[in-house]
Amino acid sequence: MEVATLGGGCFWCLEAVFSDLRGVLEVKSGYAGGQTPNPKYDEVCGGTTGHAEVVQVRFDPEIIEFKEILEVFFATHDPTTLNRQGADVGTQYRSVVFHHSPVQKQVAEGLIRELEEQKVWPGPIVTEVSETGQFYAAEAYHDDYFRRNPAQPYCQAVINPKLAKFRARFAGKLKSAGSGGAG
Repeated sequence: MEVATLGGGCFWCLEAVFSDLRGVLEVKSGYAGGQTPNPKYDEVCGGTTGHAEVVQVRFDPEIIEFKEILEVFFATHDPTTLNRQGADVGTQYRSVVFHHSPVQKQVAEGLIRELEEQKVWPGPIVTEVSETGQFYAAEAYHDDYFRRNPAQPYCQAVINPKLAKFRARFAGKLKSAGSGGAG
């Protein structure tokens, strides 16, 4: 098993996306990259802790490689907007790859170079690539948020369209039809 820690806006969106991906064993929302120990959601949302909303993705590299995890990551958020994803604004929503090894760092930096050379986006990629520090799990009510709250307005307006695009683009990498969850 390998771990990827990624921030690309609201962790509810990332959790919903990665939970659908074949080879992903677990997705946990949380906080990383800040200076405040044991931050709480309200503190992180306030932008004073330095943390980003992230997901830790535990995956089987025999089924899906780290580079493939990153390809999904870059395809499901805008890595060109500094400290922002859609209406979510602040350093807690920054685009960041927290690498767990020198190999992950190399893969992340290499993919960013590839994407820049391919000019996938009109602007430059601003995604940070930083060493993983302390990861703090988010409060339990964030777990499986989309699956448990599909009618919630944010889920309808933001997560549903993102999931639809993801599922269409990565249909061959999805868990069995109808699973939708992390299991």
